[in-house]
Amino acid sequence: RHVFDLTDGWGGKPPGGIDHVVVVSHRPMPEGWDPEAPFHFVDGVEAAVAKAQELAGDRMVEVAAGDVGGQVLAAGLVDEVRMDVVPVVFGSGKRYFGSVHAQHLLEDPDVVIQGNRVLHLRYRVRR
Repeated sequence: RHVFDLTDGWGGKPPGGIDHVVVVSHRPMPEGWDPEAPFHFVDGVEAAVAKAQELAGDRMVEVAAGDVGGQVLAAGLVDEVRMDVVPVVFGSGKRYFGSVHAQHLLEDPDVVIQGNRVLHLRYRVRR
């Protein structure tokens, strides 16, 4: 819900051509929000993944990193992790998966793509 609120729901149009956005929040959709906009408000990560899978059909479901991404990972609902490494070192910031308290192992990267000043990595989650 944090990113949704920061962006004011992208004006009702999901970014980058995304068909639907599932918003995890204990609060209802904003007052006056267009109920036809492709945003779905759910209470909890399990409900979010279930709704996203329903909306996606046979397509892939993507989960953002951060606190919600960490909760989905901790719930065992993530099959793979994709990340991009760029040559910038920040002195501080937020953890990639928020406050995940348990160890989660990833396999060796099964896809490594060298781009221009970026390394794209894809890891399967070890079960």
